Amino acid sequence: MKLPYSWLKELVPALPPVADLEPLLASLGLPLEGTEDVPAPPEGVLLVTVMQAAPIEGTQLTRLDLDTGANGPKTIASGAPNAVNLPTGTMLALVTPGTKLGDTEYGVRSLQGVESWGMAASAKELSLGESAAGLMLFPPRTAAPGTPMHTLWAADTVLDVEVTPNRADVLSVQGLARDVAAALNTPLVQPPAGPAAHGAGEIEVSLPTIGSVIPNDPTQKIRLGSDYFVARTVNGVQNGPSPLWLQRRLMLCGSRSVSAIVDVSNYVMFELGQPTALYDRRDVVNDRILVGRGLRTGETVTDLLGATHTVTDQDVLILDGRETGVSSVADAFARPEAPADAQPNDGVLGIAGIVGAKHGSVQPDTQDVVIEAAHFDAVLLRRTSTRLGLKTDAVYRYERGTDPALPPRAADRIAGLLGELGGHIHPGATVAGTPTLPAALTLDADYARKLLGMHIETPEMAALLTRLGCTVTASGEHLSVTPPSWRVDMNVPEDLIEEVARLHGYANLPETLPTLRVHADNAGAEASSRERRELKRAVAGLGFQEVVTYTFTSDEEAAQARTERPSVRLKNPLTADRSGLRTALYPSLLKTAASQPAGTEQVLLFEIGHIFPAPGEAERLGLLMRGPLAQANHAPGMAGGYAAFRGLLEALAGTLGATLEIRQLRGPDVPAALHPGIAGEVVWNGAGVGWLGAVHPEVAAAFGLKGDTYLLEAALPLPGRPWAFRDPSRAPAAWRDLAIIAPAQVGYGQMAALLRQEAGPLLETLEPFDIYSGAPIPEGQRSVAVRLTFRGEKTLSDAEVDPIMERLMTAIRAQGWSIREK
Repeated sequence: MKLPYSWLKELVPALPPVADLEPLLASLGLPLEGTEDVPAPPEGVLLVTVMQAAPIEGTQLTRLDLDTGANGPKTIASGAPNAVNLPTGTMLALVTPGTKLGDTEYGVRSLQGVESWGMAASAKELSLGESAAGLMLFPPRTAAPGTPMHTLWAADTVLDVEVTPNRADVLSVQGLARDVAAALNTPLVQPPAGPAAHGAGEIEVSLPTIGSVIPNDPTQKIRLGSDYFVARTVNGVQNGPSPLWLQRRLMLCGSRSVSAIVDVSNYVMFELGQPTALYDRRDVVNDRILVGRGLRTGETVTDLLGATHTVTDQDVLILDGRETGVSSVADAFARPEAPADAQPNDGVLGIAGIVGAKHGSVQPDTQDVVIEAAHFDAVLLRRTSTRLGLKTDAVYRYERGTDPALPPRAADRIAGLLGELGGHIHPGATVAGTPTLPAALTLDADYARKLLGMHIETPEMAALLTRLGCTVTASGEHLSVTPPSWRVDMNVPEDLIEEVARLHGYANLPETLPTLRVHADNAGAEASSRERRELKRAVAGLGFQEVVTYTFTSDEEAAQARTERPSVRLKNPLTADRSGLRTALYPSLLKTAASQPAGTEQVLLFEIGHIFPAPGEAERLGLLMRGPLAQANHAPGMAGGYAAFRGLLEALAGTLGATLEIRQLRGPDVPAALHPGIAGEVVWNGAGVGWLGAVHPEVAAAFGLKGDTYLLEAALPLPGRPWAFRDPSRAPAAWRDLAIIAPAQVGYGQMAALLRQEAGPLLETLEPFDIYSGAPIPEGQRSVAVRLTFRGEKTLSDAEVDPIMERLMTAIRAQGWSIREK
């Protein structure tokens, strides 16, 4: 949110300089995203009066005869679209000869036969705003002709305040001023109030009630759209350029000047935080307005910018009172479908809180105005604005929650400003509905102190909340607190405690050791987080780098990776390649590997993230290895490729104290993304958790990867195993070697499982050290030599080990395998 420092200081006279204001706002949870110094216009820019405007025949230029004060009458030629037919007396900003704007110095030059004395400027050319669509125009008699503009348009600093979604109350100058004044404990100057309304207004307003019959909602558990609506009328307004001071403040807030009537509405929104709408009274047929949800279905509304929108029964609309068979909201609800002869904008004044319709919009010749100030349902407006793709300044405030009691004050303020533009203010106002105000909350001061971890006296808590606008009644250590109407975010006692801490100052929190209060229900709740941290630390210790990738994917990416297509779809994806939730982790790792800069030698990546297969959600660990280490012979005497990848996984298991087994996968059991001959099942602490292997060459090519790449994907949490402490044996080990001859399709894992099962508790380790096929081994078979290590509490004798070996050989022969004798 952008606002000028000078406007904020007007409401908080004790406001510190910008340099000191920045840390103050940060301490309130409203940090500055930045500041911008906006200079005054150069001294050579004068306010001058248009005496006559006439088109230059045969050109697109306009000749302007100007009263420049002491410099006498002058002429200029302008190509600005709003220079045509300017009314006599209109004032504009003139860059006089000899004045520099940026690197350009302006002088006298001849344009289409007109000696142009300088240049009439736009806001952008003067670096005062972003609009370059036309000249800056001001009402007659803004100042004496020839007045230097910098005397009326002073330099200022624009504050860009970062506002969190829950703090809708500070989306205005008054709202921010309230917070700053409370923090400084200094008086707050209220913005000027408009003339209060007395008596009935001229506009009839009808709001829906719970008793109204709304289509497709027989339970009547509905959102009505608006619970509070105020309408006032002002006649005879002199529309045209806004006063200079008003244009200046709007431009410093990042808005552009449109016309006096429209600018007043925008000004009050920035000042008070209440969005409003102003309608041309000529279009408010029969001086009647209907407001509510479900008033139209399937009809087209053309907004004031010319865009068309099809509305549904979920949209909150503003209708006029024309005779279309609809004289009340209940009648409108009975007409859910568009009639055959319905025309676009058939009585629609606007889509509530979002955008006005072309019908009812303020025109250059508008004089009689209907003011709308209302409180709308935030949820309904957010749904409609999202569906229509309309995000306006008004929606930005309404969807966060505006002050439900503010509409009368905003309507009065607008009426007063329009009165300053020559309008006649009707003394009455139409008020429909009642505001829903915050309920009282009970705050336990002792609970607040325990929750904050610092001691704040109960009277101080009451004083801090009072400074924020709350009504506080104390009863011992309990406070009855009624939040102000503008604090729609204060709903539970913890919200009040947060406000006490925020105003007291988080910097005042003492440095104390935390008090450990573990509830029985929370015992062991941190175990999963601790296990995840340990897993990340162990994987990173092996040289892997953690990545965090998008959870979103697309059908095309799933097809490239040969994995399940997304089953959970996004209704409003930001891009076509992020249209669903991923069903596997490894495609993200492949994309990340493919995006590594050219020349990257070693790529070791890991990610812990969630996937969304059909049905459900699961957490996964993914590992990827490519580069020199992935090559089978990457260095003399060192294993690479699959052996290296498996070795890294074995090291991980060793670090975490787990047992690991890799069982070869064949045929249909091999994941489609892996090479059919280099794939295995990961068995962790005796349970299958996932797979590892080399990426299929076609999958690698689809992701633009050249060379060998290895992947692992495993389900989390990894299964644990019981832990028990046992003193290591000091007795020496006994070794035996055994060579098993079995069919080539029998994996080592199957052999190892049999040996462990039959060996008993004295077997300490089992390691393969040789694989051989060829003569004299029969064709189709191979010899796998393993070394068995036995250890007991004392030195083992042959009489103790030999029976174990006999039992093993018997079991091997029972499988149809044989023992290699030599």
